[in-house]
Amino acid sequence: MTGKGKEQSRPQPGSAEAVTRRVRRVLADNPGPFTHHGTATFLVGAGRDLAVIDPGPQHEAHLDALIAAIGGRHVSYILVTHTHRDHSPLARALAERTGAPILAFGPHGAGARRLAPKIADLMPEGEFEAGADWNFRPDVMIGDDARIVGDGWMIRAIHTPGHAANHLCFSLEEEGILFTGDHVMGWSTSVIAPPDGDMAAYMCSLERLLGRDQDRLYLPTHGPVIREPHAHVRQLLHHRRLREAAIRRLLAEMQEASIADLVLRIYPELDPRLYPAAAASTLAHLIALIEEGKVMPVSPSDDGSLDKPDTDATLHFPAWAFRRFLTARMLPETRA
Repeated sequence: MTGKGKEQSRPQPGSAEAVTRRVRRVLADNPGPFTHHGTATFLVGAGRDLAVIDPGPQHEAHLDALIAAIGGRHVSYILVTHTHRDHSPLARALAERTGAPILAFGPHGAGARRLAPKIADLMPEGEFEAGADWNFRPDVMIGDDARIVGDGWMIRAIHTPGHAANHLCFSLEEEGILFTGDHVMGWSTSVIAPPDGDMAAYMCSLERLLGRDQDRLYLPTHGPVIREPHAHVRQLLHHRRLREAAIRRLLAEMQEASIADLVLRIYPELDPRLYPAAAASTLAHLIALIEEGKVMPVSPSDDGSLDKPDTDATLHFPAWAFRRFLTARMLPETRA
């Protein structure tokens, strides 16, 4: 939720911008608090054919801009990093216009792990998935290390669950470029919204990128080019560890706290429009801590913890953000 990339003037939506010899970027006109300047669709290839990465939202103007940028060239593949509505919905319309197959890890939720009942009970059905593209179906499901080959280029899929269970990054081998989708963004940290979002998986996926010395440049779907990728990933890991430490410290100080309490203390300057996203990422941290045995949820039947206080700040939070938690060491059965 914190800006990481340098601020830049907004690129012109709809125009094809050359990033490297093999890569062009077309920005969709969908700016916002979660998309920055908008969704960047990438056209990869300098020869006879192209791959298109993340077609973007269901905007007719963006589809027209992509068709214009493609020109008379053959589109071999449409690749989707993950199934959120700013990334995948336009894939089917683009496939119909170009005849290219759609490749992705799978439909929304593919690859998600089953949560323990005590954790699954924390998540009312549907409330966390407002941005999911439930209608998406790929023509071809691909997994980790899948290779997609065209004229003068090869793209390798890297499974990076965390922001979404079906998230893929795509490596352009010839240029040392990693298309990072929303796993690593150039302007902000990624929102991790359970149940599809998974903080433990996200951290592991970030660590995995640190082992990839071949990646010299990251091209995220939102925000500027990342030219020092390993330093950027280390910063993201450090940021998440600081957030986890802050949650544990506040729970120890307050003895018991709701997700909303934690968000208001950890993010005092945050735009209230972003409270639900911050609450989701805070819950993702809490789930990881529950699984490590460091935190426990308080039963709402015991304390009425789903009662929503009527204040200007709390009006911005969904009901689930008022579930309360405490550190495991404060439970009666863990006391010496």
